Amino acid sequence: MCMGYPGKNHKQYQTPKRPFEKTRIEEENRLMIEYGLRNKREVWKAASHLRRYRKAARDLLALMSTGTDRALFEAKKAELIGHLQRTGLLGPDADIDNVLSLKVQNQLERRLQTLVHRQGLARSPKQARQMITHGHIAIGGKRVSIPGYKVSRSEETEISYYRRSPVANADHAERARIARTGR
Repeated sequence: MCMGYPGKNHKQYQTPKRPFEKTRIEEENRLMIEYGLRNKREVWKAASHLRRYRKAARDLLALMSTGTDRALFEAKKAELIGHLQRTGLLGPDADIDNVLSLKVQNQLERRLQTLVHRQGLARSPKQARQMITHGHIAIGGKRVSIPGYKVSRSEETEISYYRRSPVANADHAERARIARTGR
């Protein structure tokens, strides 16, 4: 294995094996519209993250079937499920089967862009993306300018407008538009 320069960014996703599969393309287009994504690369990143979690779950099941120490299996299982619960991908009473049944939509629902839209801080996913990149959104008082930021369960309640942003003023015209649209 070749060791690269540690400061260089590397690709975080895999491209599809069949580039012109109609059903996959239609599903990706639907997800891009629903979640206001910039390009399909964001869908592929979410799918790659889920692939890693599913592989870890399958490895755990294989570890159990080989007759390995039960305590080691339970510790690794608790670690994986605990991580997924903290990130918000799984509920409180989850099991290995829940890890294997995760969908790309579960991963996309944890993005800051989606949560800003769902909480009514923006009228659409596209506007949520714009507000985040322009620095109008903060988590716990700290400005976050990355729409793809994965929000954990503990941070979810701390999403608000950045205090020094003009949009934070309740009299701002855009706030009135958001309130009128019922979001």
